[in-house]
Amino acid sequence: MTLTTLTTITTLTPDKQLITMKILVLNCGSSSIKYALYNMDDKSVMTSGGAERVGLDGAFVKVKLPNGEKKTVMHDIPEHTEGVKFIFSLLTDPEIGVIKDLNEIDAVGHRMVHGGEKFNKSVVLTDEVLKTFEECIDLAPLHNPANLKGVKAVSELMPGLPQVGVFDTAFHQTMPAHSYLYAIPYELYEKYGVRRYGFHGTSHRYVAERAADILNVDIEDLKLITCHLGNGSSIAAVDQGKVVDTSMGMTPLAGLMMGTRCGDLDPSVVNYLKYTLNITGHELDEILNKKSGLLGISGVSSDKRDVEEAAAAGNKRAQLASDMLNYQIKKTIGSYIAAMGGVDAIVFTAGVGENDIHTRQQVCAGLEFLGVKLDADRNNVRGKVTEISAADSKVKVFLIPTNEELAIAQDTLRLCSK
Repeated sequence: MTLTTLTTITTLTPDKQLITMKILVLNCGSSSIKYALYNMDDKSVMTSGGAERVGLDGAFVKVKLPNGEKKTVMHDIPEHTEGVKFIFSLLTDPEIGVIKDLNEIDAVGHRMVHGGEKFNKSVVLTDEVLKTFEECIDLAPLHNPANLKGVKAVSELMPGLPQVGVFDTAFHQTMPAHSYLYAIPYELYEKYGVRRYGFHGTSHRYVAERAADILNVDIEDLKLITCHLGNGSSIAAVDQGKVVDTSMGMTPLAGLMMGTRCGDLDPSVVNYLKYTLNITGHELDEILNKKSGLLGISGVSSDKRDVEEAAAAGNKRAQLASDMLNYQIKKTIGSYIAAMGGVDAIVFTAGVGENDIHTRQQVCAGLEFLGVKLDADRNNVRGKVTEISAADSKVKVFLIPTNEELAIAQDTLRLCSK
């Protein structure tokens, strides 16, 4: 997932004049740069889009205009600096642009994937911070270098512009050692940082805070379980505003089975497959990351919608894949209720969590003895903030669409306003 966002914030000066602050939020992937422009007065999206196939032939940028119209602009994008430069030109384009001058941009917020133990919160990006972030590249060799390219591209195009890093792993850094450590020789953690880090942290933080707002209760007085369910999925236990456990591990391969990822696995399976199939580590990585999960079990698709459609048509493997995922989600929720000694609310978010009525129903079914009771009519909804628990449910259940881009923009505003 890669995303870029430009956020507009309106404030008043002491003499009551309106000042608009614009914040660009970049999320650079290995071959993509996506973006969106928000007006923070009403949090409406002014424009959005993304550059695809960066560094490859046939590169293009998709742009979504405020009226919903979509355009595809073909453009050669050999590397990220050119991609960011072209996106900037589209933002100021006379026909499809939304700002008149790049100097209207006051700061840039970046999605940074893996901050390791170095970062437990969003920070202003200085040379020292970037050097520290580079030390985490081994933990995310595909994602972190791409994030750095985005930062350097902005620095080249607009020297001196304040930039902020928001880390996927930061929200999970409150986990206690007994939760994040693996039972392997301790020196492997000390020397190489082998431990559970967790991901989707910005999403988990956003929906946890939204749940607290909806309940009108301080997050420090709540026990929450947030379920980010999509092509990549993770669950977090948030006790008094702090993560105490999360399902992903040192990498985003661990935890629940996902679209194409296997999730938790007996480590001995890795060696068994490598030697039995006589394959390289890279080939095994391809199997576990890109050929497993829903796709591997169903043989149909990595998309939960396709899998459930096939299951409804009588495909037994598709039904098995769906049942496996729903069971794993339920089992993880149950374990986190035990870990926290109870739960006040469960939140479903991301592509599957927000739109799959059947998954939510199946996950909550059987949890009534823990105080979780879903309302079938309320649950018949997609993509909008809704309480889907029954009126007499002791545990509240919510559907809350995630908005990682907005969270990044808000962090950037907060840090740059200082």
